[in-house]
Amino acid sequence: MVQHPEVLWAQRSSEYDSEKNVIYVTVNLPDIQEKTLEYNLTSSSISFKAKAGDQPKAIPEKEYAFGLDFYAEVVPEQSTKKLSSRSLSLILRKKDNKTEYWPRLSKEKVKNAFLKTDFSKWVDEDEQDGNDVEPLEQDDPTGGMGGMGGMGGMGGMGGMGGMGGMGGMDLEKMMAQFGGGGSGGGIPDFSAGSSSAADEEGDDDSDDGGPPPLEEAEPPK
Repeated sequence: MVQHPEVLWAQRSSEYDSEKNVIYVTVNLPDIQEKTLEYNLTSSSISFKAKAGDQPKAIPEKEYAFGLDFYAEVVPEQSTKKLSSRSLSLILRKKDNKTEYWPRLSKEKVKNAFLKTDFSKWVDEDEQDGNDVEPLEQDDPTGGMGGMGGMGGMGGMGGMGGMGGMGGMDLEKMMAQFGGGGSGGGIPDFSAGSSSAADEEGDDDSDDGGPPPLEEAEPPK
């Protein structure tokens, strides 16, 4: 049975710079079998079909496909794609340079369960100044944070000398410093009073701690 892959999208717009007038599309599908990939991009539509899975890794092989007509036209010749072990990433160049965003990716105003907003790339229309077009990410052969040994690659903190690598400072000296050099200062307990009335009032402050009100000056005597 053919299934829909998860498709994420975001966009940028520009009236004067065509390179900042793009659509991001990511077919979020790990282990795409490149030899089975059927991808077709036209000025008005996109279609995708491929098998994904890895039998040696006990990942079942399944067939995926989707297709849709765009809200407006794109320029296939100026669009780019990148296939990685995690996804098929596309940057599609919009044909018409406009400040306004497309209201949706597809031409038809219907709900597609497999089509979602890519919040990692999305920027609101009125906040996109200063946000450059992100290039296609290269596939990470190290597997993300795992390539750093899951923090263990740094010695699990032990690689830093178990705190001793920080100039031989031991825990007692650190506690003495926190206590202002006293014999019983210790490390302050930041959890104390965490649920005080003052904190609760701060949580209810919808103005995010704005400037205090101006005080009236006393009249001269």
